[in-house]
Amino acid sequence: MSTEIRSYPRRVKTDAGEIEFRHMTAADEAAVLAFAQKLPVHDLLFIPRNISEPKVLSAWIKEIDRGGLVSLLAIKDGAVVGCGTIVRDLLSWSPHVGEIRMVVSKDVRGLGVGRALSQETFALALGSGLEKIVAQMTVDQTGAIALFESLGFKAEALLHDQVRDLAGKTHDIVMLGHNVSKVRAQLEAYGVPEAVG
Repeated sequence: MSTEIRSYPRRVKTDAGEIEFRHMTAADEAAVLAFAQKLPVHDLLFIPRNISEPKVLSAWIKEIDRGGLVSLLAIKDGAVVGCGTIVRDLLSWSPHVGEIRMVVSKDVRGLGVGRALSQETFALALGSGLEKIVAQMTVDQTGAIALFESLGFKAEALLHDQVRDLAGKTHDIVMLGHNVSKVRAQLEAYGVPEAVG
């Protein structure tokens, strides 16, 4: 997956202080695992796999090394406080579609870190040539839904009882989508194609 449009590491000022965004590597495995294990279980439900499990995180690192995923870390004072990932399956029937998956520490929510991370991840997704980008989350994640809607995502589907938490309770998932190719075509018509990568 191409990421030449943006260069990292990149520092951004937020209300939580200065945040460094950089690509995740195998050297980050222990730090990301520690971050994931501190997240509330409910926050992990809209990610298809439980990233607080060491074997899942190891598989994630291998997929990054293989080039199948691009993951950005948000770092504050040397600790991981967020992660944004672009998932794209070039061998599927939907190689033009990518999914953004994102989690942010409760400690920095409401302080601009999630917004900055979503913007960085979205910019990488745009630069990779995707035609459509999707994101999914539980319906009660109203802050995350509003954040993605502010980037131009629209609700496309509601999946009832889609995920089951560790206590056995099911939760609904909302699927949001952004038709990048349509927006890109509109901007090109107005002479500003660089606005979307």
